[in-house]
Amino acid sequence: MYLTEKTIIGDIVSHDYQTSTIFSKYEIDFCCNGNRSIENACSNAKITSTELLHDLEEILINKESKTANYNSSSLDFLSNYIYENHHKYVEQKIPEIKQYLNKICDVHGEFHSELFTIKDLFKEGASELTTHMKKEELILFPFIKKMLQAEKEGNKLPTSSFDTVKNPISMMQEEHDTEGERYREISKLSNNYNAPLDACNSYKIAFAMLKEFEKDLHKHIHLESNILFPKALELERKINN
Repeated sequence: MYLTEKTIIGDIVSHDYQTSTIFSKYEIDFCCNGNRSIENACSNAKITSTELLHDLEEILINKESKTANYNSSSLDFLSNYIYENHHKYVEQKIPEIKQYLNKICDVHGEFHSELFTIKDLFKEGASELTTHMKKEELILFPFIKKMLQAEKEGNKLPTSSFDTVKNPISMMQEEHDTEGERYREISKLSNNYNAPLDACNSYKIAFAMLKEFEKDLHKHIHLESNILFPKALELERKINN
């Protein structure tokens, strides 16, 4: 992949997800704000376009990528992959993280009041993310599979209550933006998930789990916003032509 200052960062991560480590290193949002160019992203980050391009090219050119090329995956594979690897992960981790946050609020909340805000933000996000995933599992993903079947059989676009797939996708994108903002706030309150000196092991584990959860959420959102959704929109246009 040839990179310039005008290359869109979402396209770079779509080409090779390993590059996400570089954007994360410089705190550049590649999922919710993946439609920015390298030049635009660097204007708000503590790095020049030249430095960022150099680091990205080390991965894309000088290192052998061992990650899957999700951009070339089919829509049914992507939707199944997201469900099996991200939706199930979220469902499993939410109760575990809640338990740790409740514990450290009880033990450390007196001297670290920010923990209560972190706990509330996580609970709000967990509830909204669970609803978000169910809408995908029950409405969006099945419709995408119906579109694939229609294309295969040469049929018209299947009927739906939302007229065009653009409508549920727009809703999903708005919810992605909300979660991205929520975790930026959690990261800020937690000092980028760095536990204070007086932290016990549970405190450190809670922050480590939150950091891992956010990392998974970034990939989850990236796969949908930058790959799955554009492919679904393109498929709908193809069927309608």
